[in-house]
Amino acid sequence: MIVEERIYKVKPGQLARYLQLVREEGLAIQQPILGNLIGYFHTEIGPLNHIVHLWGYADLNDRAERRRRLAADPAWQAFLVKLTATLDTLENRILVPTDFSPLR
Repeated sequence: MIVEERIYKVKPGQLARYLQLVREEGLAIQQPILGNLIGYFHTEIGPLNHIVHLWGYADLNDRAERRRRLAADPAWQAFLVKLTATLDTLENRILVPTDFSPLR
C-alpha cells in the first residue's frame, strides 16, 4: 500500500468555497474512481488555509491508473475549473507505510 498526501494552500477568503465545492460536487466524482479516501483535513493551527487529504492505493501503478481515469472524466474536468480558482499552491507526496504501520 502507498498513501498519496495532497496539500493545497487555498487563497485567502476561499476556504469556505473550496470546502463547499468538494463537499457538494468533488467527492462524488473522486471517490468512485480513486477509492480509498483515508482522510480530509484543514489546518486550524500553524499555516492557515491549508487542506490535506490522504488517498490509499495498492501501489504506484494502481494510483497512476486511477488518476488517469479521473483526469479523463468530463465531470472532473468541469469541476477542476471551479476548484482551481480557489487554490494558491498544490503539493503531492507519496508516503510508504513502515512495516509496523497499522495502514500497511
